[in-house]
Amino acid sequence: MAAEGHNVDANLVDMRPNHGHYFLKKTFGKPAYCHHCCDKIWGMLTTGYSCEMSSPSKVQADEISTYGEDVKERDDFEVIRVFDGNNSYRSQISRNIIVAKHVSVQQVRDAALRRFHINDTPERYYITQVVGEVEEEILEDPVPLRNVKRPEGKRAQIFIRYYDDPDKDEVKVYGGWLRKVPVTFCAISVSKDTIVQDLVTDALHHFGLDGSCWNRYNLIEVSLDRGVAERTCNPQENVLQLVRNLRKDSLRRYHVVRFYVQEKEDPHDHAVFVGNLPVSLAQRQYERILLKLLGAKEKPFTAIGPIYFEYGSLIITFNTPKAATAAVQKLQSAIYEEKKLIVLCLPNVQPQMIPKDVEPLLVLVNVKSGGCQGTELIQSFRKLLNPFQVFDVLNGGPLVGLYVFRNIPKYKILACGGDGTIGWVLQCLDIAKQDAACFSPPCGIVPLGTGNDLARVLRWGGGYTGEENPMDILKDVIEADTVKLDRWAVVFHEEERNQPTSSGTQTEMNEQTMNNPEDQTSMIIMNNYFGIGIDADVCLKFHNKRDANPEKFQSRLFNKTQYAKIGLQKMFFERTCKDLWKRVELEVDGRTIELPNIEGIVVLNLLSWGSGANPWGTSKEEGSFSKPTHYDGLLEVVGISDVSRLGLIQSKLAAGIRIAQGGSIRITTHEEWPVQVDGEPHIQPPGTITILKSALKAQMLKKAKKTRRGGTTVISQPNPECSDSLSGPLGVPSTLGDPHHGKTTPENNAGDSDEEGDAFL
Repeated sequence: MAAEGHNVDANLVDMRPNHGHYFLKKTFGKPAYCHHCCDKIWGMLTTGYSCEMSSPSKVQADEISTYGEDVKERDDFEVIRVFDGNNSYRSQISRNIIVAKHVSVQQVRDAALRRFHINDTPERYYITQVVGEVEEEILEDPVPLRNVKRPEGKRAQIFIRYYDDPDKDEVKVYGGWLRKVPVTFCAISVSKDTIVQDLVTDALHHFGLDGSCWNRYNLIEVSLDRGVAERTCNPQENVLQLVRNLRKDSLRRYHVVRFYVQEKEDPHDHAVFVGNLPVSLAQRQYERILLKLLGAKEKPFTAIGPIYFEYGSLIITFNTPKAATAAVQKLQSAIYEEKKLIVLCLPNVQPQMIPKDVEPLLVLVNVKSGGCQGTELIQSFRKLLNPFQVFDVLNGGPLVGLYVFRNIPKYKILACGGDGTIGWVLQCLDIAKQDAACFSPPCGIVPLGTGNDLARVLRWGGGYTGEENPMDILKDVIEADTVKLDRWAVVFHEEERNQPTSSGTQTEMNEQTMNNPEDQTSMIIMNNYFGIGIDADVCLKFHNKRDANPEKFQSRLFNKTQYAKIGLQKMFFERTCKDLWKRVELEVDGRTIELPNIEGIVVLNLLSWGSGANPWGTSKEEGSFSKPTHYDGLLEVVGISDVSRLGLIQSKLAAGIRIAQGGSIRITTHEEWPVQVDGEPHIQPPGTITILKSALKAQMLKKAKKTRRGGTTVISQPNPECSDSLSGPLGVPSTLGDPHHGKTTPENNAGDSDEEGDAFL
């Protein structure tokens, strides 16, 4: 039985005034399960009902007039502007909630807390309305929205506030940089007379240190609101007033602020990362550039290095924090060759800071991948983990985080981005491993790109949707198995071009015709696949369009639509790769292979290509071909007959033409061809292309298999292909994983909070 305005039965309608439910028809774009019976919801258009009161943050303010219901139903809602503190009100930055006009204060409060992602006890908060310029008035039942004052032509404005105890409070203090402390943090009760000095003294006692030496330590306020910002608290500052001011200014910011105890005199050197310098210079040249930018005649730093010549970046170290700070302030405003330098103060992470049963996790996030998903992920991980183990790769690259972890003997990496980001991380790992205690840390993936083929093979999925809980991702990393990944060197050698000869001596003729072979040879490391011909041509056209208008290519669906559009153009108007089989020569393991009638060749290291397609077809052993894997030391060579076959392969309706399987590939061309390596295309001049097994190895994390059985999760046993699972939690509380087996124990997770996830340092 349906009621007017509610597409539910009468029993659920009766629940609405008491429980705040308001059900509307919905079309679920992703797999959804019934809250009552847990079965999967099926359907084409209107697939089910969703309570709009329980998830107001998913409804935008401008959508209030887009519901496909009658006018009466739209009039039952109201859009309210919510401010989380005085700072947001001064800058007029608010978040909107949509609630029914008859809701209670409790329901308005709960909706506001959800909108700001505050997962605290709701009873600690209350709602006030804005009256005049600086005055507030508490919102009260029975019908609070009826009495809300609304500025003329504007929406109602309310504050979400915290009930402050006038006499006491509790503050969590973390011992992030202290050595050999028994606990990650301690909760200390403070009164209205407690100052920062007293708080540091009590914290040192909790950490098992001498509290009488409080003057050797600072209390650092670390904010994760926008990046990572630090402030050293004054020893005479009132702690209770400090906490109250944080809550009053911004509740959202208060929940991403932590207090750390830190030694004033760090016995270790202070490292500074400098990037955006010219590439491939000598060390003396880099030193001259730094001295010029610092305006110093003598070196103010104690050492320079390591130097990452390929990226034009380096590390300089200082004896004192004062000298490091002065250098950073000068370099941050410096510009060299019309480029602004990237300058970062790096945290000092030492093995003795980490408990024996903890295996830390280094998180590298590409914030521009997946639209805004990278930004949301980096904020979540900085809150769950120690903020100094989470790095933005667009701010200095993966080398920054790898340098910080260089002395850690055993750790794991979580790379958040597309296939290009993963390749970038592995490439930087090849560079940094020479000076690192951990030679080959295993790498997990959060797929934020368009293709995500390596992530698909390793079971991390075809794309991060934004609905996954970051804490669940950390649990998956703990449960993941370590597997090997073959990597290959793609060597491009251009054929020698004969120079025109003129009259002169024989010596002059020889100088004209001789070429340096190194100038004509380049190498790229391949992790996923290589392509020449039609697939590379489509990829090249797509990349050119994206480079011309990067702001338009922000979603996976739009990107795939552009791929299809370019493919159709190639099918009907531009067949530039016709007769490729007659114009190139293929050798596999030294044997010349006769090519069928094809327009493209794809060489596979993974059984995933072009966003999850499999050109090789079935992965079973058939005929002379063995079962392909990403660690068998073999490559699979597939032919693509034309653009229509390319579309069928990417639509997973057909496979390509199996040509060969081997450990070394050589392709000879006599004209320019579009080629691509791991989705990065370019035009290759005539010459030879050789693909050989690389000596550079990679260890990856493969997500453990999970099956849905009656609403519970069952973790499969590790595959025989996988090496022993690494044990210990990864910068998350020990209750999330058994340190002896590295497996999750869900029974013990119920009481874990976000702050308790900081078990890294």
